Amino acid sequence: MISRHIKPRDEALTSDDLATCQKVLDIVKAEFGLADDDEEVSRSAAIIIELYRQGVHDEEQLKTLVFATRGKI
Repeated sequence: MISRHIKPRDEALTSDDLATCQKVLDIVKAEFGLADDDEEVSRSAAIIIELYRQGVHDEEQLKTLVFATRGKI
């Protein structure tokens, strides 16, 4: 059996992690007036999860970084 080191970014997100990501996504949707089926919501969600996996766990920082990707700073 091959043993490999599991990096933190490869670990599954917990329900608390997902709740944080959802909270930030809800803020982004409200700020930009996005509907749930808008393609931008999917992109923003992917960005939020990727940033979270990279270690950005603060809601304000996540929000700021997503806003920056959308040119809203």
